[in-house]
Amino acid sequence: MSRSVGGAVGSERVQVRMMAFAIDRSRTIISAMILGRRVTAQDVAWLKREVFATREVSRESADELFAVVRAEMNNAPEWKEFFVDMIAEHVFRQAEPSGVVSDERAVWLLAHVDECKSVEALAALVNVCAEAHRAPDWFVAAVKERAAARGSGVEAALRATAG
Repeated sequence: MSRSVGGAVGSERVQVRMMAFAIDRSRTIISAMILGRRVTAQDVAWLKREVFATREVSRESADELFAVVRAEMNNAPEWKEFFVDMIAEHVFRQAEPSGVVSDERAVWLLAHVDECKSVEALAALVNVCAEAHRAPDWFVAAVKERAAARGSGVEAALRATAG
């Protein structure tokens, strides 16, 4: 939709174009962060305030957060805590019933963590396992297996969740 807006000066007209669709701000913002090769503390504060203010984390948004981790950037320390918190929000806090890791979400999380192979991803995995009220036995065993394989990486992962 477009409309003309008359200006105060003579016959000058300004064309204003209104978009008939919503722009997915999180995808655009996260893509820009990846292109910039760093997520700053300001970026994290902005994401908390503008994109994830309601703390709703869709599957698509969670996938985008993992895209930042896969990009292996030098991010601000605030990013790790934010990432771990938002993944926990997606996997079990906003699940029905709350606090329960479903088989489907467990499969999704393990696939992403295995793909990333990063301390941040391991931190998200360990945190979900530690905080969830209930999770499939096979998921808990898989988390323990990955934690044991990483050895000292688990300590780093747990430090990442503490900020």
